[in-house]
Parts: sequence; C-alpha cells; structure tokens
Amino acid sequence: MFKKILIANRGEIAVRVIQACRELDIRTVAVFSEPDKDSKHVAMADETWRLEGQPGKVYLDYEQILDIAKRSGAEAVHPGYGFLSENTDFARACIDKGIKFIGPEPEVILRMGSKVESRRVMQDAGVPVVPGTTDPVTTPEEVKKLATKYGYPLAIKASAGGGGRGLRVVRKDEDVENALAGAQREGATYFGSAEVYVEKYLDKPRHIEVQVLGDEHGNVVHLYERDCSSQRRHQKLVEETPAAKLDAKLKERLLEAAVIGTKALNYTSAGTLEFMVAQDEFYFLEMNTRVQVEHPITEMTTGVDIVKEQISISFGNPLSFKQSEVFQRGHAIECRINAEDVNKNFMPNPGELNVYKEPSLPWVRVDSACYPGYKVVPFYDSLLAKLVVWGRTRAEAVARTRLALRDFKIEGVSTTIPFHLAMMDDPTFEAGEVHTSYVEGEMMKNWKQLQEKYSGKCAVNGAAGAAVGSAESANGGASGAASAASSNGGAEVALERSTPRAFEIEVNQRMFKVAVSELVDPSKPRTIATTTAGAQRPATATRTNRKVVVPTAHTGDIRSTMNGVVKEILVKEGDKVEAGQKVITFEAMKMESDLVSLKAGTVTSIKVKLGETVESDVVLMTIGD
Repeated sequence: MFKKILIANRGEIAVRVIQACRELDIRTVAVFSEPDKDSKHVAMADETWRLEGQPGKVYLDYEQILDIAKRSGAEAVHPGYGFLSENTDFARACIDKGIKFIGPEPEVILRMGSKVESRRVMQDAGVPVVPGTTDPVTTPEEVKKLATKYGYPLAIKASAGGGGRGLRVVRKDEDVENALAGAQREGATYFGSAEVYVEKYLDKPRHIEVQVLGDEHGNVVHLYERDCSSQRRHQKLVEETPAAKLDAKLKERLLEAAVIGTKALNYTSAGTLEFMVAQDEFYFLEMNTRVQVEHPITEMTTGVDIVKEQISISFGNPLSFKQSEVFQRGHAIECRINAEDVNKNFMPNPGELNVYKEPSLPWVRVDSACYPGYKVVPFYDSLLAKLVVWGRTRAEAVARTRLALRDFKIEGVSTTIPFHLAMMDDPTFEAGEVHTSYVEGEMMKNWKQLQEKYSGKCAVNGAAGAAVGSAESANGGASGAASAASSNGGAEVALERSTPRAFEIEVNQRMFKVAVSELVDPSKPRTIATTTAGAQRPATATRTNRKVVVPTAHTGDIRSTMNGVVKEILVKEGDKVEAGQKVITFEAMKMESDLVSLKAGTVTSIKVKLGETVESDVVLMTIGD
C-alpha cells in the first residue's frame, strides 16, 4: 500500500480522505491556502504545506501542488471532488512526475468530461441518452432548428460543464440568443471551454445516479442508486438511497446500464453515472469521474468504504468484494448544510461560527471540517457539513433526520437547516414524489409562510456575535518535574517544566508545530504569561455582519452584495438603462447572480473591470437620472 498521500483539496472532503488514510496506515500531506491555515484538515494531517498565491486560485495550481508532492515524498495524490478532481492535465502531470493520481486514467476523464463525447460513448454502448445533439452547436439558428425537431423546452449545456454551471433552459425562440451566450460564457469561465450542446429538456424528471467502482483487473460493481432530485438551480440539497417509489424492473435496468457504461470505458476508480428518469424510461445525463459529495449515504446502506476502495484500487489491488456480496440495508438521507440565507434567495453567507455543535445520535454521521470559531470565507463554496441519517425504513430515516436537524446547533451565519426541516415535513417529499424542479417551483412558493415556523425550530441565526472558539492543539508537551537540577546555594533544587507554549514555524512552505517549555525553579515566583496549546481564544469584540446595501432609486448606485468576482459587465458608460434591466453578472462562493438597476437612467460611471475581485458593499456602477 502507499506510504504517503497528498490531499489536493480542503474542507470536509480533505478530512474524509485523511480518515480513510489513517485506517490504511498511510501518512498524509495537507496543502492549504492562507485563509485555511487553521482548518481541520491541516490540524489532522501528518504534514502540512502552505500554498502560495491568491486564495481563490491556489487549489487549482497543480504545478505548485505537484512540486510539494515531490518535495514531501508523497507517492500519490487524492484530489477529492471539485478543484482538480476532473482535470485531465493534472492527472497527466501526476503520471509525468511519477506520482499516482487516485482516479481514472486521464483519457477517461477527458472523454467523460465532454458531454458531447460521453453521450457518444454511452450511445455506442447501448445506454439510453436524452434526445439531442452529439455535435457542438455554435449559433442561435442551430438551436432554433433543433427546437423545431424536438420541441421546447431545450437545455443548452456546456460540454465540459457540471454542477448546473454552463446550463441554460430555453422555452421559446426569443430566449435562445441570451441562453446560448450565457452557457458559452460559463463554460469558458469555469471549465476552459465554450463548447456547448443541446438536448431535450425533460420537465419534472427525477435525478437518479448510480455509484460504481472499477478496478485495474476488469472488475466492475455498482453500489446501487441515489435519488438527487431535491435540488435548486441544479445544486443538490438532499440526497437519499434507495430511491423512493422506483419501479423494481426499471431499477434493475438502470443498474445494469450503469455497469455496461462503466465497462465500456475500462473504468478504474470510484465514479457515478447520472440519469434522468421520466415515467418508465431513463436517460444517461453525465458521468462524474471522482468521489461524489453524497457518497456517505451509499456507505451507510451498503457498508462499503468508497474512499478506502478508491485508494486501494489506485494501488493496483482488486476490489475487496463481488457484486453478489453487496446489499442495500435500510434507508439513508443526506442534507447538505450550507452557509446560505434562504430568505435572501439562498445568498451565500460567509462569517464566523460562534457556535457549532453537531447532533450526537447513534444513527447519525456528520462529515464536516467546522468547529466553534471556524471562519467561512468567500473564496470557496458554502458547504458547512453533510448531515447523514440512517433508518430501517424511509419513514424512520425522515423522522430521525428531523430530530438531527433540530439538534444541529450553528450560530454566526445563516444556514439551510430551517429549509431542510421544512423539506422533511413537506407532504410531497414525505410521499417520495419529488422531481428536479419541485423545490424551486413548488416549495419556494410557500417558503415565506413557512420560514418563521422553521427558523424557530433550530439554533440558527445570521447575527455574528462574540466569538469564543477552541484553538486546535499543537503537539503540546506534558508539564512535570524535570530530570535536570540546578545549584542553589549548594543545595540541589528539582526544576519543573513550565506550561508549554505552542508555535507554528514555516520552513520552505512546510509547516512545523513546536511546543517549548521552560525549565523553572518552583520556589521562585514567576509573572511571565504563557499560552497553552489548546487554550481558548480570547473573546473578540461583538461585531455585526456587513450590511448588504441594495441599489436604490435615490442614489442609483449598484453595489456588491458580498465579496466576489465581476463576471460580466453588460452596459458601458453613457448607455441608457430601464428599471429592472440587468447590468452586471456577479459571482460569489460559486454562485452567479444578476445585479439590476432599480431606476431608469444613464450609466454615469463604471468603477470595476471584468474579472475584478471586489469586497462587500463596494460601488460597482452608478446610474444617473
């Protein structure tokens, strides 16, 4: 087995990989950005190295990461999910450096990373795909011709996209031009490719995915399905397994198709095939060539440790079990607890966690990197924790999830916990009849009536108060009698070690934790203040969240709602605009939003540039009368 693995990621997935490595007796190397220096994965790893550069970009700097891997002596790199996990160039660079990439072959990542190529592969293997193009489209006219052939609605998708980015749904000819441009722009921004394709958009389908594992000896198994239909803006909120009310024969065909598609690729690693299910038919959507965010619910119902298997496969071992040995037991639900304000259209809400207390119940698992005092920074996504709950039946799992959500205490930032509570009580969810547009369409319509009820059922608030948190222990040494003695007037006096003081020292980007104790004479008074490893931080002065200032008709200022990046400027100085007209596209914590003018007038000044990173409450543009 590998002796040392570098984790090229952060947050809860980095913690999860470290936990798997500990079981396998593998030493771990953590990399971190400057804002992540106090993160949990940094405290847990055997070795830590600081990444140099802008916080929002360093986890994508694979040349620096591979340089650290070589310098640290790591034999393999685990990319987690997101960041470099599906980056073909990174996977190839690992091979070139003689480092094992814990994932499939680069060519497989490349083929499945292209929605056009992945559709071709699955179609050739006999796996059903949604009707649409197998070649890229470039003009609005091509899209309109396809609408004549397939009918509206259509989905325009970035070929290299994923997670809902680079996806636009069009329902009439007039929307085609803007939708095509938006999908191309997001594809180029997030994935480095403006190539898009078109397929028939299925109204009210279910999003069902199948977990697969393949080894280097030709073995492929599935670990059954997960239902990911509870989502908003194509971002998953709740996942569960098994899928409720899924016809047994359809399920069997679905699982069989996933294995066939995986074998057609000669796939080696953990992966997930995603499908759209409508009535009694299913269609291949895409394949994720990495471990999924929602993998814990599959682990809870099958008993298979997906991350450990993934590492073992990469070392060259065959799968540790056969298909006939895998069964689903009970039902599991995962709630993605995000730092988002549901009452403000799920706006990301960075800040400091004054209180963080996970539910402690026998049928609950929480995957998280949070702790009291943890700072949610605006450079990364808003995921705080994954609450995973198991029950013998779906009804029991839902009931237990309610209890766990009410016991989950988070204060300092707004979270999605109240919304998850509302979902657990929702009659449509309880009946197992959720589809991919249900949350945005039907649940959100009722949220204003529900928010007061559910916000009061859990200890969650968006007001940042005094922060008192536990500092991570830094290899503190034990105090006690020292073996050395000093001469004091001819008599021997036993010296004692003072309370150790903890320091972090950086040498060529590698971080070392040091504890220093002073040898002292206990008979002499000392007034030197010391800080113990693991001591509490002093309480900070009470502060409030930054006020989010919206543009008003009186001032005409268009302001940033939080720290983020200017993705698109849609007007220029001197242009006339109407009230409600979109003027800037703004991206924060991986969520893109549109800023509009609340008044008719003329653009008198634009104070930012395309791609510029700005802080909260900064004037981006002014609209004059």
